[in-house]
Amino acid sequence: MDEVRNASPSSAEHPVLPKQPTQIKDQAVCSARQRRRNNKASQESLTEHTGTGSSTDSLQNDGMARPVFSSTASLENEHSAVDGRLCDSPREQEVGPSGTEKKSSDIDSPPCPSPAVEPCPASTSLRTANEIDGDCEDYDVVARGGLERLHRNHCDCPLSETMVSDNTSLNSMKSSFSVLNPIRPKDARNRSFLEGSVLGHGALLGAGELDRYFPERRVGVYIVTWNMQGAKELPTNLDDLLLPMDTEVAQDMYIIGVQEGCADRREWDIRLQEALGPYYVMLYAAVHGVLYLSVFIRRDLIWFCSEVEQATVTTRIISQIKTKGAVGVSFTFFGSSFLFLTSHFTSGDSKVYERILDYNKIIEALTLPKVIPDTNPYRSVLSDVTTRFDEVFWFGDFNFRLSKERAAVEAIIKERLGSNMSPLLQYDQLSKEMGDGSVFKGFQEAPIHFLPTYKFDIGSDVYDSTSKQRTPSYTDRILYRSRQRDDIKTVKYTSCSSIKTSDHRPVIGIFQVKLQPGRDNIPLGAGQFDRDLYLEGIRRRITRELKWKEAMKTQKTSSICSIS
Repeated sequence: MDEVRNASPSSAEHPVLPKQPTQIKDQAVCSARQRRRNNKASQESLTEHTGTGSSTDSLQNDGMARPVFSSTASLENEHSAVDGRLCDSPREQEVGPSGTEKKSSDIDSPPCPSPAVEPCPASTSLRTANEIDGDCEDYDVVARGGLERLHRNHCDCPLSETMVSDNTSLNSMKSSFSVLNPIRPKDARNRSFLEGSVLGHGALLGAGELDRYFPERRVGVYIVTWNMQGAKELPTNLDDLLLPMDTEVAQDMYIIGVQEGCADRREWDIRLQEALGPYYVMLYAAVHGVLYLSVFIRRDLIWFCSEVEQATVTTRIISQIKTKGAVGVSFTFFGSSFLFLTSHFTSGDSKVYERILDYNKIIEALTLPKVIPDTNPYRSVLSDVTTRFDEVFWFGDFNFRLSKERAAVEAIIKERLGSNMSPLLQYDQLSKEMGDGSVFKGFQEAPIHFLPTYKFDIGSDVYDSTSKQRTPSYTDRILYRSRQRDDIKTVKYTSCSSIKTSDHRPVIGIFQVKLQPGRDNIPLGAGQFDRDLYLEGIRRRITRELKWKEAMKTQKTSSICSIS
C-alpha cells in the first residue's frame, strides 16, 4: 500500500515489477545499440544541413531516398550543434515511472530511419564540362571532402558572419520536391550582389560559388579559327567543327573567330546556335568588316559574367577597308578577366615585316577594357592590350608562311610524317619571329601535330593546283598567354579536315583555364543573351530532327512490298 501511495500521478496504473538480471542486461545492450544508431543518424543529418547548398545536392541515384524537409527537425539539429553535443530528439524521449526520461528503445515506437546514403565516390567533383545528355545528368554529387573543406573555409572566414545566407550558402536547406534549394524570404529581401568580397562565401562571384560550380577551379574553353574565303554556301552540318566525337566532353565556352566571313553574318550565328543546341546561349557577337567573333557559353553560367566589351582595329592604310585588322571581346568570368582576339594579317610569302607591323598596331590601338575594372592593374602596360587581362587567346589567319619551295614542302608532306611536323615547322615564319621576340611577346602555342591548313582546292584535300602554286603553310593559328604561369593547359590542338567549303581548314583548340574568385563590384551582365537567335536555332534543330524522322519513316514504308 505504501508503494501505491508514493506513486507519481503521471505513472502507469500497474506497478512496475522488478526485472530479472538477464532481462535488464539484454535491454541495456539493445538500448545502447539503439542510441548509437540514433546518434549516427543525427550526425549524418547535421552533415547534410551544413553542405554547400548546391542546387544539385538533392540529385540522387534512382535507389536513393530523398530526405523530407522538416522545419522542426532542422531547428532541433541546429540547437544540438550550438550546444556542441548530440542529443536525442524530444520524440525519442518519454517520462519514465520515476519521472526520469525514458529512451525510445524502452517503448514501442517505429524504427528510426536508415542513415543517409553516402555520395557516390565515382566522381570527386562537379563538372560543368559534360557530355551532351539530359539536364539532370550534367552534374554529380560533391565528394564529402569538398563539403568539409568548404564548411571549414566558411567558418574560418571573418566575413561569413556579415554575409547574408541564401540558397547557395552553407546553411541552405534541401528540398524533397526539386533539385533547387528553397530560398527563405529573409534572404530574398536582404541579398545584394552590388557589394561583396573575395572572402565572402555569400558573394555571387566569390570562392563559395566558384567551388560549387568548379571545384577544381578550371573552365573548359573551345576555340575555333577559320578563314571562310567569303563562302556563299555554308557547311550543311557543323557538328564536326564544334562537337567532334573524339572528345569526351563538351566545353563551357565556345569562341568562334572567322576571317573573310560569309555575307550573311546572322545566318552564320544561327548555324552555330543550331549546332550547339539548347545547352548554350550566345553571350556576345562582334563584327569588324568580314571579321566575326561569336561567344557562346553554357546557359547556367551566364550569371557569373560581367558585361561584355568589344573593340576593333583596322590595319589597312584606308580605314574604311576592313578586310584586315582585328576584333576583340573581353569580359570577367568570376574573378578572371578574359580577352579573345581574332585577326587577319597582311598576306604574301615575303611580307613578314608588314605582319609584324600589323601585330604592333593592334596591341597598341585596341582600347580594352573600357568600364570593367582591371583585375591586376599593377601588371598592365598601356602600350600592350594583352597585358591587361588574366587570360588572353589570340587566333586567326596570321598569314605567316613556310619559307621553303613548294616542291620541297610537298616532298616532306609525302613522307607520311604522322604526328611529327618538325620537318615542316623548322621553316615556319611565325615560330622564328616568336623565338626572336619580334611578335606575340609572352604568348605560347601548343605543339602542332596536323598538316598545313592553307591552301586547298575547294572541296578536296589537294593543295593549290592553280597556276600560282602557293606553298602549303600554317597560316591559321591559336596562341595564348596568361598572367600566372600554367593557368592555361592545352587539351587538344588540331584542324578540322571534314570542312572543305574554303581554301583554309578550320583550326580547333581546347583548353582548361584556371579561375580565381571575384568581387561583386563589377558591372554584371545579368544573364543577358541573344534570345531571338536562341529560339531560331532551336526551332531549326527541331525541324531538322522531324525531317530526319519523316525520311526514315518513308524509307521503311517504301521497303515493304506485297506479292499478289
